[in-house]
Amino acid sequence: MRTYALENRGGMPLYEYLYRCIRGDILDGTLAAGERLPSKRALAEHLRLSVMTVEGAYQQLEAEGYVYTLPRRGFFVAEVERPRPAPPAPPLPEAREAPDWRLDLKSNRVDASRFPVAAWSRLTRQALTEEAESLLRPVPHQGLPALRQAIARDLREYKGMAVSPEQIVVGAGAEYLYLLLAQLLGRKAVFAVEDPGYPKIRLVYGKCGAACRPVPLDSQGMAPEALEAAGATAAHLSPAHHYPTGLVTPIGRRQALLRWAERADAVIIEDDYDSEFRFTGRPIPTLQSIDTAGRVVYMNTFSQTISPAMRVGFMVLPPRLLDRYRRELGFYACTVPALDQHVLARFLAGGHYEQHLARMRKEYRQRRDAVLAAFRSSPFRDRITISEQGAGLHFLLKLDTAEGDEALRQRAAALGVRLGFLSEYAALPSPAYAHTLVVNYAGLNPAALPDAMEALAEVFRL
Repeated sequence: MRTYALENRGGMPLYEYLYRCIRGDILDGTLAAGERLPSKRALAEHLRLSVMTVEGAYQQLEAEGYVYTLPRRGFFVAEVERPRPAPPAPPLPEAREAPDWRLDLKSNRVDASRFPVAAWSRLTRQALTEEAESLLRPVPHQGLPALRQAIARDLREYKGMAVSPEQIVVGAGAEYLYLLLAQLLGRKAVFAVEDPGYPKIRLVYGKCGAACRPVPLDSQGMAPEALEAAGATAAHLSPAHHYPTGLVTPIGRRQALLRWAERADAVIIEDDYDSEFRFTGRPIPTLQSIDTAGRVVYMNTFSQTISPAMRVGFMVLPPRLLDRYRRELGFYACTVPALDQHVLARFLAGGHYEQHLARMRKEYRQRRDAVLAAFRSSPFRDRITISEQGAGLHFLLKLDTAEGDEALRQRAAALGVRLGFLSEYAALPSPAYAHTLVVNYAGLNPAALPDAMEALAEVFRL
């Protein structure tokens, strides 16, 4: 009869340790198929255990199929496949830590130090106290009604959009909403995307198996003629402030795009990226607000206005797509935690969001002015041309140089400087994009600007 060193079990329950020992004997062939195990009482007496302990081990072995019972005869070892020796594990790739950049102009960061943490904490405590029961219930698949109502009110008051909360779908960030749209519009849809444009849009639609066709921009954005030539049935664009070029689509082009959508029975996906940060003139009206035929899906997130860590986005579906969404995709659960939605709803409804935006517009306007002034008084000021539209948290800087973008990028990285180039955003290469930096300034501390200009002077070899 087998004997097991039960004193070596550590903190494991006795029955589980015994089960593991017997299972090991079965797998390594020490106990052969068909071999009868000792009776529970006999093994208990041999190992000086309780019968209940042995019974627990045998029951687990039987439940997993390692042993079987025969009436009035006892437990027998089942036929199991012996595990093959595991092949040597391939070496795991080393996790690369994010570099500690001396200067990072590529990352699109926001200034988290200005966030109203005290207000958010207070609203979180309120939600935990007052919504304790609802926090444990499933959230409706389109999102919490209170949050959708708050978003609809915000869109109506600050963007002139007359939308119903029922049209709003809440999801965990823009990429998730892109996935939903790709499924909603179907595999036969042909998505036209701006070129240059945000690369993740192309990647997400492509990974969904959708046809994705880059459409070069002219001075007014996407042209209806280019959409027709691409055979597009959906156009994904950012008419209020395109990233990364900063283009604003004028009213005449917007109207032409709406006419194209009606004529082609197509959908326009309006990605309203960082339009909240406009520093000159009035906010640009959304394309959705002038759409009378229900052709525009409006999208936005709180990544730029609150934080990239706030994985909350939303889209407004026109009635013609809303019913289809509910029929075909209503089985999806909402991907944003209930607590986050409750707190954000209170943050919007209580006016905290608009107050925060007003503070950040002022802060970013001052920061933009300081950054632009630093560039325009830098040692390399005669070799750069700045293009910015008084909106958003980035601008374009064209460098007068004969060096290629990759050579500049590598030299900058060697000096601890991270640069992003317009050519990186283009699906179709063009000489027009060369030597143009996309400067994201939101994370630049004005006090660090002298060091930043010094670092760039090293990169540009001045």
